[in-house]
Amino acid sequence: DLAAKIQEMLTTGRLAYLEALTKRVPKALSALMTVPGIGPKKARLLYDRLHVTSLTQLEQLAKSHRLQALPGFEQKTEENILRGLQVVKQGQERMPLGTALALARELVAYLGAGSSVREVVPAGSLRRRQETIGDLDLLAVSTKPAQVQQHGPTKSSIRTPSGLQVDLRVVAPAAFGAALVYFTGSKEHNVKIRGLANRLGLTVNEYGVFKEKTGRRVAGKTEEEVYKALGLPWIPPELREDRGEVERGLAGTLPDLMTMKAVRGDFHLHSDWSDGAHPIEEVAAAAKRKGYEYMLLSDHSHSLRVAGGLTAAELMQQRAIVDALNVKLAPFRILLGTEMEILPDGRLDYPDRVLAALDVVIAAVHSAFKQPKAVMTRRIVTALRNPYVHILAHPTGRLWG
Repeated sequence: DLAAKIQEMLTTGRLAYLEALTKRVPKALSALMTVPGIGPKKARLLYDRLHVTSLTQLEQLAKSHRLQALPGFEQKTEENILRGLQVVKQGQERMPLGTALALARELVAYLGAGSSVREVVPAGSLRRRQETIGDLDLLAVSTKPAQVQQHGPTKSSIRTPSGLQVDLRVVAPAAFGAALVYFTGSKEHNVKIRGLANRLGLTVNEYGVFKEKTGRRVAGKTEEEVYKALGLPWIPPELREDRGEVERGLAGTLPDLMTMKAVRGDFHLHSDWSDGAHPIEEVAAAAKRKGYEYMLLSDHSHSLRVAGGLTAAELMQQRAIVDALNVKLAPFRILLGTEMEILPDGRLDYPDRVLAALDVVIAAVHSAFKQPKAVMTRRIVTALRNPYVHILAHPTGRLWG
């Protein structure tokens, strides 16, 4: 029974029933179902009829139009599978920022525990907070690089079980700032500051800033002194993309970056009424602990059944709960809203009389993503013309990583 299975997992960390089921399902089926558009039925057909056991084989069959031999597989199906394979490849090549950050923190803590290491910091695209990370660059400062490195005098590389390559570089304290600028990038930013250095009679690289004529190092220990030697203020890593940050730095007009202190609330939160994990009161309490002044409760609407979308009556029931919590948690405020479905023809999931009773209305597309561009545009524009709609959620439908 269920209780016994839970107890087995808690005491052994395993579940014999799950292991037995796993043995009955070929690994190839699981791999095939990672491709968007391939569900259990299509995966079984591919495996049983064409003996597909890898994504490489699937791609070859799709490109040679041999999938059309299967029932229900047409030219459009092959095209969709090829697009899905491209999505899978991109996901394998790059890791979402949040996942990479967690891994970087573990590695920094591990490496920083060594007595020979003074400091370890992430560099590269992770430090610039790019949305996805191709590989992870770590920079360590030490007076004894050989005790930190296992391979090579100043650089080691590993590949994690998730496939992410991690490069560790160890530099001397006198060059740490210059190396951090160099390995943080971006490449375009580095080219721009090297050009600036040349005009000043300087050279800049991962070892420092040097006088061109004499070779004397004039900066390198910290990022601040590297930029100062070039007549620049310290430029935040998030801006280092050669999008005008050097020019703005020279003019003294670099923008202030937003920090969490500037975030006053959250306009997109779900509770366990739809596909959230916690009751409304727990969500509100967590938001208040973060220092927020307000939050928007935006559970899904009824057409998104897979997410437990609310009927209009259920949505109105939330009003009494929200009003009571607003008294209890004041001055913190919960706004009542919805993440409402934009139906394929542009109609909305709730009538205007329901929307008029809400504080904020979010409209969103969660289905029929393959509509032609003109049809999808008309669908969204129709929804946004409704006077009660305030926000369009995830307008691109983009998947990260």
